[in-house]
Amino acid sequence: MTGTWNAWPWEADPDAVRKDVARAHEDFTGSGRVRDTVRSVVIESWRRSARLGIDPDGVAPRIELSGDSLTDYRDAHPLAVAMPLLRRLLLDTAPGPQIVALGDASGRLLWVEGDHRLRTRAEDMRFVEGANWHERSAGTNAPGVALALDHEVQVFASEHFARSVQPWSCSAAPLHDPDTGALLGVLDITGEDGVASPQALALVRVAAAAVEMELRARRIAGLIPDPRRIPQESDPIPDHLLLEVLGRDGARLNLGERVVELSARHSEILLLLSSAPRGLTGAALGVRLNERDASPVTVRAEMSRLRRLVGPGLVASRPYRLLRRLPTDVDTVRERLTGGDHLGALRAYRGPVLPVSEAPGVIEIREGLDAELCGALGAENDPRTLLAWAEHPEWRDDPRVLGVVLRSLDPASARHAALRGRLRWLGE
Repeated sequence: MTGTWNAWPWEADPDAVRKDVARAHEDFTGSGRVRDTVRSVVIESWRRSARLGIDPDGVAPRIELSGDSLTDYRDAHPLAVAMPLLRRLLLDTAPGPQIVALGDASGRLLWVEGDHRLRTRAEDMRFVEGANWHERSAGTNAPGVALALDHEVQVFASEHFARSVQPWSCSAAPLHDPDTGALLGVLDITGEDGVASPQALALVRVAAAAVEMELRARRIAGLIPDPRRIPQESDPIPDHLLLEVLGRDGARLNLGERVVELSARHSEILLLLSSAPRGLTGAALGVRLNERDASPVTVRAEMSRLRRLVGPGLVASRPYRLLRRLPTDVDTVRERLTGGDHLGALRAYRGPVLPVSEAPGVIEIREGLDAELCGALGAENDPRTLLAWAEHPEWRDDPRVLGVVLRSLDPASARHAALRGRLRWLGE
């Protein structure tokens, strides 16, 4: 099938599409075989989900915000002002029952509203406020793919990677700051077959544009502050910078009092430049991003947008380079490893480097850091550090790590018995 963002064209039979894709899903999860009946955008997401270790039979998105923490975070979020508009556009005049969800740039659902019957059903798969539905947490789903690719998309029924989500369909679009282009979050409608129709994606696209227009109008009117205003030539670059890329689909750039949430491509660019002190030509940067689609023209356009976003005092051209050293949380982990603080390095490691990125240069950094960390921990003798390794979310279910840790523990200890049981369960 074509690699379009729509689940199916106007003339298609949704039931036939569902059955074809369901057979392809069984083939893929059973043997890794790919059929041409599945859209390329879905196949690539299935592959990313499989690489990330998502279990198609056991997805349970994490609840990361609840209670007062959720309320306070929502109230302070720049998209909070958009909810009245979205209720009017997508709920008050909805042609049928559906759920409207608004999430942040990390994939956490902040508002989930709509048909009561559907929302009650959706609770069974944790499609609720505070749950994280980015692709890395829940596998292929419209909000997660929209954030991973920074593009509107539909996911229909059996296209979902997790079988528990396959009774549902969804259409989603990323939301951006209207002035800087920074990724703010994602808009999603979820329900039955109708929300995967071509007109449903068009509706979500229009609603997303309306949200961005609403933000701009309120900003111009002075009704909301402008924390992401375009930096000026006179703006100083602070002394203390930090690029956070560990366990994040999009990096967070700390510029003193200003924090910028970066798109996937801008995250990759800044990380690659931070690891190349002498800079990179457009061609060299393109190869490290993805030699197939990152042409010099594309790279030049992205660099222009990046400079407008972070200010003129950080990024230069000819060659592309950083004017100031930009420390990253990868550096923090490596510094602690070098200093022999293996437990500190493990605690600083919040997850893989930009885990959904497929840029060759990012993959090299990601795999290099993992190799360094695992190599150091594999030679560790301190039981406390080794137990922390076995309980770290990234390695908790890794049989190789559990085997190393078990060899360091007293076979008669309770911890040895617990880890032995986990290893046995993984084997089964």
